[in-house]
Amino acid sequence: MKPAAFAYERPGTLGEALEALARHGSDAQPLAGGQSLVPMLSLRLARPALLVDLGRLAGLDELVVRNGAVEIGAMVRQRRLERDPLVAQHVPVLAAATRYVGHPSIRNRGTLGGSLAHADPSAEYPAVALAVDAEMVVRSARGERTIPARDFFLGPFTTALAEDELLVAIRFPALPAGAGWGVEEIARRHGDFALAGAVAVLERGPDGTCSRASVALFGVATRPLRATAVEQALVGRVLDNVTLREAAALAADAIDEPLSDVHGSATYRRQVTPVVVRRAIEAAAARAGF
Repeated sequence: MKPAAFAYERPGTLGEALEALARHGSDAQPLAGGQSLVPMLSLRLARPALLVDLGRLAGLDELVVRNGAVEIGAMVRQRRLERDPLVAQHVPVLAAATRYVGHPSIRNRGTLGGSLAHADPSAEYPAVALAVDAEMVVRSARGERTIPARDFFLGPFTTALAEDELLVAIRFPALPAGAGWGVEEIARRHGDFALAGAVAVLERGPDGTCSRASVALFGVATRPLRATAVEQALVGRVLDNVTLREAAALAADAIDEPLSDVHGSATYRRQVTPVVVRRAIEAAAARAGF
């Protein structure tokens, strides 16, 4: 199929892009990397009256470390996240998750901000943002605000962004020295959308027990979720095999609205969620020195 007819603007500044969104409201659609939007246009699942191409905007492709966080512009390409030494040093879980995103040709064009704003329930980046308590910096002609990741993802393909707002940057807190992390997913083939996935970050306290645990799920519900029951079962305990197994078994309790589609039923997703969670927390525990 071919896209429905639309007008096209390619603003040269962020101010011009925000003005176009403010002027056209819900009739306008921002275009970042286009790896999700272009297929939706072709299938006429998206029919904007105006496409606002962000490709020329300066400043949205920067990646810097400041105030204990890695601040990444929304237009930073996924391939850069996979390879950048600052990401590998400070947020290695983000680099690891990127290797699950499509294939190199996709990652060469896809952007971090585009993926987060698209909010696909099966995407890896929203779960990483949730697991590390990232912050979304959004801007409109009215001003700027910051939205915690826990409040950003509202449902399938739905975020807290207003019609006239753009996601311009994401702040990922740097993982503490010695923190362990793991990313695991089950998909029909590498690069396919996840049927179930988990992101885990663990910290080891001076007494040898787990001082902090963060576990996020993706691909199993209508939005990324924190598996709080799993986290609570890990904190304050020595992470031996029995503890990890018992904690992972609680993962399915976090799934309030399970996904069900032609690729995997809700029952299947509930059954495999503890599997990916156990793999992720085992990897994180090993990296944290448990």
